Amino acid sequence: MGSYVLRRLLGLFPVLLGITLLVFAFLQLIPGDPAQAILGERGTPEQLAALREKLGLNRPLYVQYLTFLKGVLTGDLGQSAVSTIPVAEELKRRWPATFELAVSATLVAVVLGIPVGILAAVRKNSLLDTLSMSLSLVGVSMPVFWLGLLLVYLFAVNLHWLPTGGRLSTDLALDFRPLTGFLVLDGLLTLNLPVLWDALRHLVLPALTLGTIPLAILTRITRSAMLEVLFQDYVRTARAKGLSERQVILKHALKNALLPVVTIIGLQFGTLLGGAILTETIFSWPGIGSYIYEGILNRDYPVVQAGVLVVAMAFVLVNLLVDLSYALLDPRIQYR
Repeated sequence: MGSYVLRRLLGLFPVLLGITLLVFAFLQLIPGDPAQAILGERGTPEQLAALREKLGLNRPLYVQYLTFLKGVLTGDLGQSAVSTIPVAEELKRRWPATFELAVSATLVAVVLGIPVGILAAVRKNSLLDTLSMSLSLVGVSMPVFWLGLLLVYLFAVNLHWLPTGGRLSTDLALDFRPLTGFLVLDGLLTLNLPVLWDALRHLVLPALTLGTIPLAILTRITRSAMLEVLFQDYVRTARAKGLSERQVILKHALKNALLPVVTIIGLQFGTLLGGAILTETIFSWPGIGSYIYEGILNRDYPVVQAGVLVVAMAFVLVNLLVDLSYALLDPRIQYR
């Protein structure tokens, strides 16, 4: 196991190097002048030239890439061309918000998707099976931005049950000093129940919106994986031994159907870390997704490059953890 993990970690370096090259190359293909986009139409030629010099846009492309790569290796991701705030500092501040939202959306998908998928497989071709598969198809097909706006209109604007956006109410945010940046966890650690409750209320709508597609996918994958194992010989043997149906399903069938389910959970979690741009924008969620979106609008190269790179690194690490979890779920799998 140790040698396998070491080989996988060493294999991450060429992957991440390729990611930095692709991120840099695609940004260069975007039409328009970043300096002009930052200064606007009133920017004078002297101001444009000075800004291009400051941002290094007048240097050869290979020099710009090597400078960017050097910053990645040293941890210096540059400064935002708009706010002049160090990008690494801003990413560190925003990362807990994105991670908290991704974890919450994944929990929504897991807590609802796996049980529904199991029931749909056990009661194949029943009304429950048909209804769950139909709803999962709707969940996959529904645009995130439309669902988010619909939930805001229903639960925030009309019913006034939940807030429209943000992570914390203004009056609480002014007085509360977070310890970790994860507001739900900070509320628990400080035993600040008003902050905990308010953070959970702000988290409900974004988590439901972001977790809809993973929920639908996980439901269908769980159903498919369970159907494959329910008719295996060892399941028939377990039933023949007189085990209860609950023991057969949970102890024998589900355990052997978990590998594809865990794979999907890992892939979806990695996707949520970088795919929350629309959700964070709709709910004014101060995470990395909204930060990248602002960088794209402003043609802020350092922000976009660093943000995409951090998300890609997180996705790669999540996939590595998923691969390593296979050996824990199935003793037959051994890494050498």
